[in-house]
Amino acid sequence: MKKLEEYVRSIPDFPEEGIIFRDVTSVLQDPDGLSLAIDSIKEKLDGVEFDIIAGTESRGFIFGVPVAYALHKAFVPVRKKGKLPCETISESYDLEYGSATIEMHKDAVKPGDKVVLIDDLIATGGTIEASIRMIEALGGTVVKIVFLMELAGLKGRERLKGYDVESVIVYEGK
Repeated sequence: MKKLEEYVRSIPDFPEEGIIFRDVTSVLQDPDGLSLAIDSIKEKLDGVEFDIIAGTESRGFIFGVPVAYALHKAFVPVRKKGKLPCETISESYDLEYGSATIEMHKDAVKPGDKVVLIDDLIATGGTIEASIRMIEALGGTVVKIVFLMELAGLKGRERLKGYDVESVIVYEGK
């Protein structure tokens, strides 16, 4: 079987010159790549005690739900503002050009819940940092954060100091 990195399509000079875009859709389009990605994330959770997996819209759903299913854990979606039907908690965060707001249901995490966050990619870390703030505001504890890919050159991991963070693949650049 190929290594997971071999399933990731790298597109040079996208979205701008000098950037190498790491395309996760090529992983999703290959049954072996998808299985390897899910299994690799799941392995990062060996020995971790937790109650809930939370994933950010939308690729955190793609990878978080099958891991939650395989480990028989609940899944909590972290959505873009205005997408959830019940009472929500929200957090805003800065993007490279502007800001965004994410939300989750107020009853999704209860005091004392141990939560794992899963997403496809860590770049600057803003989305996950905002997710952590919401989970902690509801009384939960983030016990682990797992990414399929990490762009180490964007230093997103630095925003998550104090948390147990692992990435299946680490790319040194941006």
